[in-house]
Amino acid sequence: MDQSRLLAISPVDGRYATAAEPLRALFGEAGLIRERIRIEALWLLELAGSVPQLAGAKLPAAVTARAAALASDPGPQAAAAVKQIESHIKHDVKAVEYFVRRELAAAGASPATLELVHFGCTSEDINNLGYARLLSRARAQVLLPELGLLVAALRAFAREHAHVPMLARTHGQSASPTTLGKEYANVAARLQRARARLQAVAILGKWNGAVGNYNAQRAALPGTDWRAISARFVGGQQLDWNPYTTQIEPHDWIGEYADAVAAINVILIDLCRDTWGYISLGYLRQRAVAGEVGSSTMPHKVNPIDFENAEGNLGVANALWRHFADKLPLSRWQRDLTDSTVLRNVGVAHAHTLIAWRALQTGLGKLAADAARCAHELGQAWEVLGEAIQTVLRAHGVPDGYELLKQFTRGAAIDAAALRQFVAGLPLPAAERARLAALTPADYVGLAPELALDLPE
Repeated sequence: MDQSRLLAISPVDGRYATAAEPLRALFGEAGLIRERIRIEALWLLELAGSVPQLAGAKLPAAVTARAAALASDPGPQAAAAVKQIESHIKHDVKAVEYFVRRELAAAGASPATLELVHFGCTSEDINNLGYARLLSRARAQVLLPELGLLVAALRAFAREHAHVPMLARTHGQSASPTTLGKEYANVAARLQRARARLQAVAILGKWNGAVGNYNAQRAALPGTDWRAISARFVGGQQLDWNPYTTQIEPHDWIGEYADAVAAINVILIDLCRDTWGYISLGYLRQRAVAGEVGSSTMPHKVNPIDFENAEGNLGVANALWRHFADKLPLSRWQRDLTDSTVLRNVGVAHAHTLIAWRALQTGLGKLAADAARCAHELGQAWEVLGEAIQTVLRAHGVPDGYELLKQFTRGAAIDAAALRQFVAGLPLPAAERARLAALTPADYVGLAPELALDLPE
């Protein structure tokens, strides 16, 4: 093991570092620095193409090539070089500007061209686009694909167990039967809707100076359409342009993004708890993995640790997601800095979310239905057919069908013989009495199998 993991304060960089690995290149500080470099370089190229009247806007080929390279891939050493500059000047974004200027100067940029680096910008112009780009990539490259895998696993589980009848429980009490597959199809369907909600969140960016009014740009070149340039620059990065902001982009979209991920996690907490319960009831069995230990003192145990781990991490993640949604859209007057330190934790929320989603997939992969256990419990719950019988009575116009069944079944121990004897005395056609007498709790699952099998992709 990497010894640094043993010294990590956060489990994201320690115990769970492997599970969080896909996020490291995005949300480690180096990832943010690289995005800042890209944006500074892209802005210089935008100015060179859109505002040729600026001194220094005509770039030599070597400078254009170096700026394009920085915009594409700043290189593995860039972040460390920026941090070295920051250690002296004590400003993270200004350090990026100085780094970019140094790289362009080495490529032959004139002093006038170097003055166009960070032209008309406030730090938040750089930062808001940096975070927007990172969150956009995290959603597209990590969250949505991972959630897709989880939904696919649930869909497969639902179809595999579509015909396994089980006793449902409403208010914790025995209720009309369902099938194991249908209950997992419910979760998959919820996640499909929630995934679409996350995917639909528009990711916004602003590029309008110190307080959102293009003050410096207008002062420098009054006749230039800075709003059009801003819209093109932001849109060119596959972001939605926000034309109305203070110094900061107001982060409403991050709140929407956070709420969307938190809603997914709530569904998954529900899944964790229900699956934990089904394991406890014996409806589901967990495959034992050779060499693993379930308890330090009880050797027989195979604990539902994947679902417990997932539930715990989902809770930690949602504490952060909810804080982001509540805090980030708030800023005193034209700007305060409370969002800065909070935003540095967006990777942590993503990491706990990813850890949980992967633990769930691992847990689902270990599950198998115990059909015999499910059948045994159903065989002890003949009272659940009361709903079927009273509904048939209603369909035939027999008055007070509900009351008849309530008097017969509520709080009583009912077995097959008692129920059939009761059915034999009902004022129904003989064929209906025979049909009801042949009905068992395991048969009374409605359209559950079809619903589990018909879950759309």
